[in-house]
Amino acid sequence: LKVIAIDEQLRVIYEDNVHFDKDLPEFKTQGGVCIHSDRLTVTSPVLMWVKALDMILEKMKSSGFNFSQVRALSGAGQQHGSVYWKKGSIQMLKNASSELPLHESLKACFSVSNSPIWMDSSTASQCSALEKAVGGAQHLASITGSRAYERFTGNQIAKIYSQNPEVYKQTERISLVSSFAASLFLGAYAPIDYSDGSGMNLLQIWEKVWSVACLDACAPGLEEKLGCPVPSHSVLGPISPYYNQRYGFSPDCKIVAFTGDNPASLAGMRLQEGDIAISLGTSDTLFLWIQEPTPALEGHILCNPVDSQTYMALLCFKNGSLMRERIRDDCASGSWDEFSKALSSTVAGNNGNLGFYFDVMEITPEAVGIHRFNRDNQKVVSDFPKEVEIRALIEGQFMAKRIHAEKLGYKVSKYDEKA
Repeated sequence: LKVIAIDEQLRVIYEDNVHFDKDLPEFKTQGGVCIHSDRLTVTSPVLMWVKALDMILEKMKSSGFNFSQVRALSGAGQQHGSVYWKKGSIQMLKNASSELPLHESLKACFSVSNSPIWMDSSTASQCSALEKAVGGAQHLASITGSRAYERFTGNQIAKIYSQNPEVYKQTERISLVSSFAASLFLGAYAPIDYSDGSGMNLLQIWEKVWSVACLDACAPGLEEKLGCPVPSHSVLGPISPYYNQRYGFSPDCKIVAFTGDNPASLAGMRLQEGDIAISLGTSDTLFLWIQEPTPALEGHILCNPVDSQTYMALLCFKNGSLMRERIRDDCASGSWDEFSKALSSTVAGNNGNLGFYFDVMEITPEAVGIHRFNRDNQKVVSDFPKEVEIRALIEGQFMAKRIHAEKLGYKVSKYDEKA
């Protein structure tokens, strides 16, 4: 959990973090999560998140941070995770005693104590059922921006309903991680924003309302449990009195809707129409601002958090930095300097030599293995020379990103082509 405070010039006034594994060892997480014995189910303890919030605010208080100067706050949460509030919890949230840390007041509030998160892949049967119910994977993508994905919230809710109908019945509100965090500050159930809501397989991304067909395919009475979605930049209301009394926040401090981590990246990078951002991580993520999206079977279309009339596209590539590191180790003695020199020594286009490198099963496209082609478009089984291999890897990765972005509606402008 990270906090950052900035002033009106966007200068950083304060930043800090709480590390789940290290600072909250009692929850026994690894990387902030619990991987269950089936290796498919992955969850995080809800109370760990609440306790981390208590902890970070106490750290700020003891460092002398002046909470009374905070005019507004907002945040981002990992996409696709979900939190299940038990009937009657709204009263405990509204009336939490400022004498107690929040996690003490809320410990009996959750009908599901371990929240399913984005790493979970245990809902294959629910995904099949949802696609079937709405007329196929492409039709679901055309409604919600994505085909059915195991980590998406609608399928996670469907699993909870089918396995524990009693638990589902006891649940009065379902939050995303983002709207859950906003609820803690608001002292009331915060609505889900359009952008994070687009990662649920439940929201009609064009009309910005829940899809009745998708809701009905997942669980009964679901619309009431989700509340009405709102634009991502909505002001939800003033901060809960709990924070005025316990930490000295101003009663005028406004809570702005929280959103998902991916939409927040688009907003934070200040992307505009035609821009692309690529995050080069263990998985590479590509996101872009898009005017006229064409939802496909690969990738995701989400509502744009900055401009509710436009969209963002998101593509995830699993063979990212680990693949680059392996080729660096094989072809450049483990040195990025040598890797860069080898890359510079070859010409753009690599004399027609091209490669696609997937050590593990790729997400976009669904493929595995090393696939090399020469200038005559013949498949080459053996390795390329080292410097050719390095350029083939880099160019192949970036060409794939462009091809899949164009399939989702991205257009390379005339200006870009001249450049």
